Parts: sequence; C-alpha cells; structure tokens
Amino acid sequence: MSDNGMMDKEEIFSKVLRAGRRTYFFDVRATKAGDYYLTITESKKFTNDDGSFHYKKHKIYLYKEDFNEFRSILGEVTDFIFDEKGDEVISERHQKDFKKDDFSNNGELTEETNTENFTDINFEDI
Repeated sequence: MSDNGMMDKEEIFSKVLRAGRRTYFFDVRATKAGDYYLTITESKKFTNDDGSFHYKKHKIYLYKEDFNEFRSILGEVTDFIFDEKGDEVISERHQKDFKKDDFSNNGELTEETNTENFTDINFEDI
C-alpha cells in the first residue's frame, strides 16, 4: 500500500526496448476489477550543460477494447512506411554527410554528392 491508502498498480508483464537515447517500456497492468491493460512509456535521456542528465517520459494507456483496432492501424501505418521508404534509416543524426539535396525524387542518393561545404554540427548542443 502506498501512503494515500491506494494499492500500487502491479506490473503483470513487462518488456523493454532500448533504442539509442530512447527507451520504450511495454507494461501490462491490472485494473481494480482485475482486467489487464497496457501502458507504453517512452523515456528519453537528456544531458544538462553540467554533465548531469534527466529523463522526459511520455505514456500511453491502451485498454483491451482498443487492442484490435490499434494493432490493425499500427500495422497499416508501419507497412506504409516500409513500402514507401524501405527499412533503411535515413536521417541527419545517423549519417553525418546526409544532405537533402543528395536525394532524387524517389528517395535514392544521386550519383554526385557534394560534401565540400559540409560543416559538422552537433545539434544536441543547440
């Protein structure tokens, strides 16, 4: 029991996905009636100027009555992204020499890439 007299919500089952500075927690919890629901938490690590760090968290509560539609829509949008862009990650953070001008209309690199004027900037410091 916690100080306010209410039972703490018990975690029934948990999985963790670590993805760079982000960590995703998938936790099954029980309602007061004993039914299960899912919480999805995104935790992102930020570093302060003094070297210390803090986390920002965002949480989604997903209940059983929404699982089928949620799963269907999640599958549909992830399939769309993979069909349109493939599974290769293309981002400024992952490729230091990435330039939007280097891509043709279909998302592929052009044969000529101009990196002469490239400046390496750490956007985390801005």
